[in-house]
Amino acid sequence: MPVRDALIVGAGPSGLATAIAAKQHDLDYLVVEKGVLVNSIFHFPVHMVFFTTPELLEIGGLPLVTPFDKPTRLEALRYYRRVVETYGLQISFQEQVISIEREGEVFAVTTADVGPSGELLETRRAREARAVVLAIGYYDHPNCLGVPGENLPHVSHYYTEAHPYYRQRVVIVGGKNSAAEAALELFRAGAHVTLVHRRAELGASIKYWLRPDIENRIKEGSIAARFETRVVEITPHSVVVERGGAREEIPADAVLLLTGYRPDVALMQRAGICCDERTLAPELDPETFETNVPNLFIAGSAVAGRNTGSIFIENGRFHGDRIGSVLAERLR
Repeated sequence: MPVRDALIVGAGPSGLATAIAAKQHDLDYLVVEKGVLVNSIFHFPVHMVFFTTPELLEIGGLPLVTPFDKPTRLEALRYYRRVVETYGLQISFQEQVISIEREGEVFAVTTADVGPSGELLETRRAREARAVVLAIGYYDHPNCLGVPGENLPHVSHYYTEAHPYYRQRVVIVGGKNSAAEAALELFRAGAHVTLVHRRAELGASIKYWLRPDIENRIKEGSIAARFETRVVEITPHSVVVERGGAREEIPADAVLLLTGYRPDVALMQRAGICCDERTLAPELDPETFETNVPNLFIAGSAVAGRNTGSIFIENGRFHGDRIGSVLAERLR
């Protein structure tokens, strides 16, 4: 089996930017992705519009052309397909990394094929590389509430589109952008929405054009809201919440737990990366993005630990350029 210069884990924007840099530096690389191309963006809400302008999503110097001020999810998917085709990037899809072990100067990486429903198949592969770059993002690992009923079939940590919830009673747990956007879309699609948030008010990071909309809908009663309230149980037909020692049972046909996400810390720790116990931030050199494990790098939003709001495509896309330069100097 050949020993590659670099194995890049994750085919999101940061992983693709790293692959482009590796190719430009004439490194032997491969990207492995457990889902589809830009898997997280693919699973974003269907009608999502990015908060940023198109040039800030660009990688590899390839322009993202759109007639709008802000690109849509569909345009982003089309753009990143064009990036892969333009640069002829080597990507293995539906392949999930199980373990990363350092064996002398080489990493032994074990992967498994992923089935159509996301299940791991029995097929195992052993890949070897002199360097590994984790561009794994965080969207695959939601922050769980840890309450009874969280795994019921009508409960989800992801929102896709509003139409299936027409005339249904939907409880949304969360108070940031995702929760606000979902609540507004669902309300306008004919759902009966209740927003439950543990804080006294909505998150400060909510997009400026959304804030007056969601606040006015709550004020007029179109969207019900329970602030300073926590979920204690989910039943097949309701959500049990608690505020100030008093409990309330909110009827619910569907429950969306939009409480944020975190990187796959378990994979990083199994690979030997030291992660802060509280923030989950990995130990790394901020100049090179190399972790405490030599030649094991992290690119993109996974560098931020729990603080996922600090790294976006706009700044994470530059990590790959830096990592590529470091590897080229070190390996060549």
